Amino acid sequence: MQIKGNNHAKLCLESRQFNAMGSPCEVQLYLSSADMDIFDILEREIKRLEGKYSRYQETSVVSNINRVAKLGGQLTVDSETAAILQFADHCFQSSSGLFDITTGVLRNAWNFKTGIKPASCKLNKYLSLVGWKKLHWQNSRLSFPEPGMELDFGGIVKEYAVDALVTLCRTAGIESGIIDLGGDIAVLGPHPDGSPWMIGIRHPRKNNQPILKIPVKQGCIATSGDYERYFEKEGQRYCHLLNPLTGQPAMELQSVSVIANLCVIAGMASTTSMLMGESLAKEWLDSLNLPYCLINKSGLLTSTG
Repeated sequence: MQIKGNNHAKLCLESRQFNAMGSPCEVQLYLSSADMDIFDILEREIKRLEGKYSRYQETSVVSNINRVAKLGGQLTVDSETAAILQFADHCFQSSSGLFDITTGVLRNAWNFKTGIKPASCKLNKYLSLVGWKKLHWQNSRLSFPEPGMELDFGGIVKEYAVDALVTLCRTAGIESGIIDLGGDIAVLGPHPDGSPWMIGIRHPRKNNQPILKIPVKQGCIATSGDYERYFEKEGQRYCHLLNPLTGQPAMELQSVSVIANLCVIAGMASTTSMLMGESLAKEWLDSLNLPYCLINKSGLLTSTG
């Protein structure tokens, strides 16, 4: 598809697919021939963030933080990491403690590959190390008074990467396109003819099938669900979204998708909603004026906005 932009250059819909942060990614942008290098710029940025914040890479910032946390030490972080931690603090406060990046240690209790529920004593052992308020955070200085804690940026960094790529695109003067990093999505702007992008909301029980398609001209969408990592036992599904207050998985909802101006906000809201349960999630999202698509444990869909 070709059209002419405001500068009379022909714009074509171009795309790039790649894997990053453990997810398939795709970027579709309306570009002139002179802008094709933007794909390399975007891919370098997401690879940079992956290298910096992946808990699977020994040299990452997160791995370094967790080595210090394990010993109960303290360290000073760089300005970008400080901004992410400040946002994590905001998420914790605004979610009444349900969005908590210290829950990573609970992976030692829950193993979703073996499908075995942890014994209460084992779960309580690691639950005692969970709690954002247990650490000290101020002016880029991070302290862990209690040894054995662990931070996991997994609920923030992919969404942060989406927002970073949007900024790079806008800086380059790109006004129309869509960025999809493993289901965390940003719509830069409508198609050049003004029509919206149709965004499919994944069916939580049917792989690769949308349960709903919504028109979006601009904004971000993030989805949290019980279908990525889970096991089933005695008719109950146990997923990887763990409540930091109880150590138990989210069980009332199959998925929640939220639309917001920033992907980090949409991601925080969708994850928090999964942990709140149906009635509290609806009330909370309505109070924030965030459009959402919520699917309860019976498969009933509620959509607003």
